[in-house]
Amino acid sequence: QVQLEESGGGLVQAGGSLRLSCAASGRTFSTYFMAWFRQVLGKERDFVAVISGGGGKTYYADSVKDRFTISRDNAKNTVYLQMDSLKPADTAAYFCAAAQFRGWPPQSYDYWGQGTQVTVSS
Repeated sequence: QVQLEESGGGLVQAGGSLRLSCAASGRTFSTYFMAWFRQVLGKERDFVAVISGGGGKTYYADSVKDRFTISRDNAKNTVYLQMDSLKPADTAAYFCAAAQFRGWPPQSYDYWGQGTQVTVSS
């Protein structure tokens, strides 16, 4: 069982930066794929980025590539999402998720946080 809690959301102007954090419970954090998703109210949840258990492999959605960076600190049981050059289109609730066996497809994720809101003003 893994429990996830996101933090770091907020209001930022276009072009600004935010760093989201996701703290996980459990002693086997390093064995899980960790990912970030986002969702606009009334729309489907979209994949943003994923990182392998050891942190050596990452993959990004085209919409955030070269602007967002996913990373993890297994000693702190925490995954991060550094978001730079933010756009109003990035406005959404951001969720972290954990998957034990594979990082794709999105249906692989068994554990989800409650989400943190990111709002980017123009």
